[in-house]
Amino acid sequence: MEYVWVGVGVVVVLLLLIAFLRRSSSDARESKQAHEAAQEREPPVELGETYEFGITEFTDHHSGDRVAVGKVEGFVLFTEDVPGSLSEGDVIRAKILSFNKGRTSADATFVDRA
Repeated sequence: MEYVWVGVGVVVVLLLLIAFLRRSSSDARESKQAHEAAQEREPPVELGETYEFGITEFTDHHSGDRVAVGKVEGFVLFTEDVPGSLSEGDVIRAKILSFNKGRTSADATFVDRA
């Protein structure tokens, strides 16, 4: 009888592992499709303009500085000069400075808190 329960446990673990692996590959596929779509569209922001958005995370940008990350209509903005008192979830205004090579994201500078 114990062998039956061990066998059932093994099957359950294998099914959970398969479900997890399928979800991971699905997430990767969705991410790749979103990236490809971003490369084909025009950015929804313009150089020199100011936009309001929420901070989704902080990261170290290629410049080596800590920058806030946020999105405008799904378009990623890396914002520098954000005060240390701000955190994820805070809404800010930032001015667009430049686009990356593929125009799939932009660098911005902090203007003020929204």
